[in-house]
Amino acid sequence: MSTLSLSIGRPTLADRLFSRSLATDIVLVTAGAAVTAVASQLYIPIQPVPITMQTLAVLLVGSTLGAARGALSMVLYMALGLVGLPVFSEGASGAAVLFGATGGYIVGFVFAAALTGWLAQRNWDKKFLGAAISFSAGTVVIFAFGLIGLAIVLGGTLEQTLAWGLYPFILGGVVKAALAAAIIPATWKLADRIDARRN
Repeated sequence: MSTLSLSIGRPTLADRLFSRSLATDIVLVTAGAAVTAVASQLYIPIQPVPITMQTLAVLLVGSTLGAARGALSMVLYMALGLVGLPVFSEGASGAAVLFGATGGYIVGFVFAAALTGWLAQRNWDKKFLGAAISFSAGTVVIFAFGLIGLAIVLGGTLEQTLAWGLYPFILGGVVKAALAAAIIPATWKLADRIDARRN
């Protein structure tokens, strides 16, 4: 007998840890948005785009929840910010953020979570190499949307846009992708060990 769920497709880490149900999915989507909101408050204030831990949260949420729930979690995160909750970096909120210098990155979160979730549903997240590729791809998606948004909002040259929105973040992006690629496979292994002890 199937249970109604927002999760579409193959099971992810969340499905390994929790039973699939609509109620569980709602809690997981909400938790993913909350984790991203908390991570956004861990920042280094540089202009026009601060360095934050949001990208790490997006990668972890997408991989853990899968494509549909991961993307929905980021949509919820955006919606919470739009209605005035201070969930964006530096405690910001409102439409001005989404139409500002960081808006493209936030929109990119939805697509990055969907991509890493889709890859996780194809078992890319169970080994370090596959997870590293998956999370690197998710990071590239965030930067692609972010740089396009930054160029539109600030109207700078290509070199200025890269200097404002890419170069300061390359090392951090690599470190965060590697960290996520270590965390998720390790969690899978831990879940396997727990199951083995139960059996």
